[in-house]
Amino acid sequence: MNKKSLDEINGSVKVPTVYESAFWQKFLAYCGPGALVAVGYMDPGNWLTSLTGGAQYRYSLLSVLILSILIAMIMQSLSIKLGVVTRTDLAQAIAARVSKPVRIILWILNELAMMATDLTGVIGTSVALYLLFHLPLIVGVLLTVADVIVVLLFLQFGIRRIEFIVLATILIVAGIFTIEVVRAHPEWSPILNGCIPSANIINNHAQLLLSLGIIGATIMPHNIYLHSALAQIRRYDEHDPRQVHETLQFANWDSIIHLVAALLVNALLMIMGGPLFFHHGNLNSLADVFDGLNNSKIVGSLASPVMSGLFGFALLITGLISSITSTLAGQIVMEGYINLRLPLWKRRLLTRLVTLIPVIIIDCCIHFNEQEFEQLIIIAQIILSVALPFTLFPLIIITSNHQIMGQYANRHWQMISYLIIVLALTFLNFAALF
Repeated sequence: MNKKSLDEINGSVKVPTVYESAFWQKFLAYCGPGALVAVGYMDPGNWLTSLTGGAQYRYSLLSVLILSILIAMIMQSLSIKLGVVTRTDLAQAIAARVSKPVRIILWILNELAMMATDLTGVIGTSVALYLLFHLPLIVGVLLTVADVIVVLLFLQFGIRRIEFIVLATILIVAGIFTIEVVRAHPEWSPILNGCIPSANIINNHAQLLLSLGIIGATIMPHNIYLHSALAQIRRYDEHDPRQVHETLQFANWDSIIHLVAALLVNALLMIMGGPLFFHHGNLNSLADVFDGLNNSKIVGSLASPVMSGLFGFALLITGLISSITSTLAGQIVMEGYINLRLPLWKRRLLTRLVTLIPVIIIDCCIHFNEQEFEQLIIIAQIILSVALPFTLFPLIIITSNHQIMGQYANRHWQMISYLIIVLALTFLNFAALF
């Protein structure tokens, strides 16, 4: 029998019972896992697609961002339901129902997806170090090995403190971009119009491709695995139906609120890209944004080292914090599929070293060119796009099984609707690749 998911922190946070009436006390007790998941929706892949969307099409792709987060909310809610009702994570649930060869294949595929997720963190952190401190990219890449220490240090604080640290990071990043957007003086009427879907997105081939990139960069496999385990951190009476129902309610509110925060961060990036970089040439990299924020020819009177420095700092702390979630997700996949348990520091070091080897080789081949280095994000998105259907389809099928989920199983119309969404998402992702 499999051990508990994330055994070190499983059931470690006590929450009020369903028979207590303190609403805000309950809400705060359940608040936290959603923040850890939301960080995954703000990685450099999201940054680049959101900024590019704003620079090329101003606010017209805001509706695509909103659609992406709505789909993410649905899938994260299914992940929460699996964890709360069955007390198993998605990797454990899938591994228990497939043959050993299939289990090994799925493990390898998801390990590649975890490394691709880690790759975006490496890129974000090393590019931020390059922009802020002019460290050569190869030095920044090698320094990312040290984030093993950061992860271990944070984990020593306990999961509750980590949740607050991550929440503080989200608020800081949102605050930075709010300042930059307010100073950019965007037009709010076009922004509201951009939140409404337009047929131009489908008719314009380039706009459609970028829209697919935004959707593909938003929903990632590691967040689905992660949430099914994080939902089990709260300690409650799993045998009391009323308690289970209330836990689902609060866990979903926690997820929705933090995903809305992730949406706001990405929307702020797109809105910032609109007034500042629209009609100022192609926006090809994060460095273009950093340099542009300090160039009066591009952003006018807004240009200052402070604005570009804030952007770089936000990129740096986001890259560092994402290391925590990618480590936890990697542990879930490894333990769930092949029942192999490693200390977190070994797991983190192994994942980072395996990620760094191809990065360093490619970096040498492109002569440490920053713009070409950032294109590795595209490779990461390709891997994540391929792995995504192998995560979402099993999630829907398992959470629709009445023998597993009981009264909480998806209804037939829900299952069909979710499958159609994932089929469409899979088609769009592969269409973007080709």
